[in-house]
Amino acid sequence: MRSKKEPFSDPDELDFCAFRCVRQGNDIVFRAPLLHDGAMTTDDPLKASFPPVADAETRVLILGSLPGEVSLARRQYYAHPSNQFWRLVGGVIGSDLVAIDYDARLQALLGARIGLWDVIRTARRHGSLDGNIRDHSPNALPDLVGSLPALRLAAFNGNTSSAIGRKVLNEVGVDMLSLPSSSAAYTLSFAEKQAQWSQLRNYL
Repeated sequence: MRSKKEPFSDPDELDFCAFRCVRQGNDIVFRAPLLHDGAMTTDDPLKASFPPVADAETRVLILGSLPGEVSLARRQYYAHPSNQFWRLVGGVIGSDLVAIDYDARLQALLGARIGLWDVIRTARRHGSLDGNIRDHSPNALPDLVGSLPALRLAAFNGNTSSAIGRKVLNEVGVDMLSLPSSSAAYTLSFAEKQAQWSQLRNYL
């Protein structure tokens, strides 16, 4: 039986946390992970995603999980310098997005008919790891998808996004594609990630 408090996690992040297993009767219930620098508590802050970046011309909507600590502090999608998102999506559209400022990056994405959002509206999380996400509430993905007349694809950046987003969008009827996480912690080579992310070109 899956506990309501079982955190979603990407395989690449399992090295950073360990699940506690508690026996309840005949069931093994998974609790929140123990962190190397201390256990999760009920005081973990509630964190919220950003507004979507999309317009009526958006054909591909890329969905992450929940912004990490650096992104939340800077109020920018994929702000951590080690995250490979801007390199990956830049390779898709043939533009060096890393070399330009944040506002210009967003405009370049919209110009290429790519939108951004996250599948989680709010959640409690110690640090930035998806494996520490709990008590999450999803974003109103069906509402956004329904408001984008040109949309062809919802693409999920990583396993956590895919697990939550596919469940939320299951009845919507939009094409969906799961991509390897742009997090540098996901140890697939950049070339292999880029090859998979390049599938987005088929929908632009």
